[in-house]
Amino acid sequence: MADPSSYRPRPGEIPDTPGVYRFRDEHRRVIYVGKAKSLRQRLANYFQDLANLHPRTRTMVTTAASVEWTVVSTEVEALQLEYSWIKEFDPRFNVKYRDDKSYPYLAVTMNEEFPRVQVMRGHKKKGVRYFGPYGHAWAIRDTVDLLLRVFPVRTCSAGVFKNAARTGRPCLLGYIGKCSAPCVGRISPEDHRDLADEFCDFMAGRTGAYLRRLEKRMTEAAEEMEYERAARLRDDIGALRKAMEKSAVVLADATDADLIAVAEDELEAAVQIFHVRGGRVRGQRGWVTDKVEEITTGALVEHALQQLYGEETGDAVPKEVLVPALPEPVEPAQEWLTGRRGSYVSLRIPQRGDKKALMETVQRNAQQALALHKTKRASDLTTRSRALEEIADALDLDSAPLRIECYDISHLQGDDVVASMVVFEDGLQRKSEYRRFQIKGFAGQDDVRSMHEVISRRFKRYLAEKERTGEWADGEEPGADGGAVPADTGAAPADAGVLRADTAVTPAGTGAAPTDTTTEPTAPAGAVTGAAATVSGPLPAVDPAEPAPLTPSASDDPLATPVNGSLKDDDGRPRKFAYPPQLVVVDGGQPQVAAARRALDELGIDDIAVCGLAKRLEEVWLPGEDDPVVLPRTSEGLYLLQRVRDEAHRFAITYQRAKRAKRFRAGPLDDVPGLGETRKQALIKHFGSVKRLRSATIEQIQEVPGIGRKTAETIAAALAQAAPAAPAVNTATGEIMEDEEPETTAGSSGEPVTAGPPDERRGQET
Repeated sequence: MADPSSYRPRPGEIPDTPGVYRFRDEHRRVIYVGKAKSLRQRLANYFQDLANLHPRTRTMVTTAASVEWTVVSTEVEALQLEYSWIKEFDPRFNVKYRDDKSYPYLAVTMNEEFPRVQVMRGHKKKGVRYFGPYGHAWAIRDTVDLLLRVFPVRTCSAGVFKNAARTGRPCLLGYIGKCSAPCVGRISPEDHRDLADEFCDFMAGRTGAYLRRLEKRMTEAAEEMEYERAARLRDDIGALRKAMEKSAVVLADATDADLIAVAEDELEAAVQIFHVRGGRVRGQRGWVTDKVEEITTGALVEHALQQLYGEETGDAVPKEVLVPALPEPVEPAQEWLTGRRGSYVSLRIPQRGDKKALMETVQRNAQQALALHKTKRASDLTTRSRALEEIADALDLDSAPLRIECYDISHLQGDDVVASMVVFEDGLQRKSEYRRFQIKGFAGQDDVRSMHEVISRRFKRYLAEKERTGEWADGEEPGADGGAVPADTGAAPADAGVLRADTAVTPAGTGAAPTDTTTEPTAPAGAVTGAAATVSGPLPAVDPAEPAPLTPSASDDPLATPVNGSLKDDDGRPRKFAYPPQLVVVDGGQPQVAAARRALDELGIDDIAVCGLAKRLEEVWLPGEDDPVVLPRTSEGLYLLQRVRDEAHRFAITYQRAKRAKRFRAGPLDDVPGLGETRKQALIKHFGSVKRLRSATIEQIQEVPGIGRKTAETIAAALAQAAPAAPAVNTATGEIMEDEEPETTAGSSGEPVTAGPPDERRGQET
């Protein structure tokens, strides 16, 4: 626990101007970001007598080890920079709204030749009209199902559409009258677009005129004794009215507004938002936050506005935002919203009438959401705390293991040997800390040796980070086996070939190779930044990281960054492998545990506990013990260890399968340096196959757009060195085609299907 007086700035150092400040902990990790109209007055509040501080504020200032600030010219700039840094650094003491899902929208792709109606989530795309958000995707599908009877717009995917166009047969919706079947030419592109425009008009709230037009047509059909057409129009009107009932009018004059309500207690706050478009409630969403500092309702509203509109522009920001309390001061927030929309936005508290009545409804929803969350949270906190305590008791630890790391090895009969590292903090997954390893020290199948290599590499990086940041105790130096990098070289260990996983973009089990493309936020020009208020220009942006190669060397290792060559650490982003766990769990029994313990001992690390969880009997093994620790089957501690172990296994096998699949798809063109996917496709399209490309001259290769002479020479040399592929096989007939290669797609890197037993690669995955 740090003493705030040890890092308090000297009198006169803090400027009396608007700005944004950051508190960092002893690991240089940003733990709190705030803004102020006067940095001097605001920061002075943190360095008063600890007894006078709010308990959560007191915890924050005693956890921090330093403070720094950036001066900006206006309060609006401070609001923008605060939002950017909170999104970037994810400070633990800032208000964070836990919203575990992206809310679905009803989208109409007006940018396509035949617009499609579908459910969409995530970032909004240009040329697509959005309606919502909705609380559930099924609510959108129910509405669309009713409206397709009247507006039979296309809803199928591009693949289904192309297949129907190829076969000349529409899908089921085309046969039952819920699609106008543009895929087979039943309707022209112009008429189908008109139909999509009518659908959008109806969803936008212009319903009265359309219903009156349908009623008139129904009456005319009845007068002309076309009773079947009249009955169909009657049913259409009923479907539209039923769809309208799902979003009843709550505000007159086609009002577009968002209503935000807050329910709070001393520890937590719940935020509820109603989205009103065209006078109708189109969607509802909610968040819950921990109040990690003393904060007013107005400040909670300001954080909610940042969360809600920080990534939105244009019409996504409504003309009117109704709140229970205004931020103090209100002008910067209102000016910021106006800038996001591009026109004036009214931010106010409703005083009377329908808007005040609707706000009371939103407030009741917020209170119910907070009550429900507290009921669930109490049970969840109790369970996780009990699990950690049981693990600490069973393993004889001094304290509960708040950070647990688990390692697993995966391979296929000794090929593509990889390892995974997953992290649980306070009993919850910390996916941003997950890491993937390739085993490079040897070839073949040896789980024990692989585990020793992975543990050694991970904790060599920890020791290197510890030395870089000057965290060695007085008189302490890293030993010869410590693997620490000398401070004057900046070189990382040559074997630290680790690929970082960004789970924000990699769904579980997809096998996709994630990349880290986060960039540093940029401060306004002319900013003054630093603990001593040193003058600087804009904060430099860090280029997005390139996708990590599957066989990294010491030079291209994404972790082997120079000590003084990256600003990521200095700007507070988490340093890779910088934070040690209290407990290391390995997937395996006594041999794997012994290998992990031996690796730590060789590095001189003796303050990290190690255990292993064997799959067969779910026994917990400890280093140097002949008998395992057996936890009760109903133990919450055992359940947590199983979750950690299973997550490590899932993460490892997903990476191993993706790596193996990429190797199977590899071809001669993949070995050509500087040749990307686009130019590969252009080469295959031009020559038809790798065989024809291999026999082409340099001048002929240069005929491909984007291929210069130097690249053509490189391609010719690489193909000349590569061994010719095995004879191509017609997979339908089994015929070996010696003379002519079939045309191949660029997705397979130009390689035909080669002869060989179809199951020669099948084996047991571990």
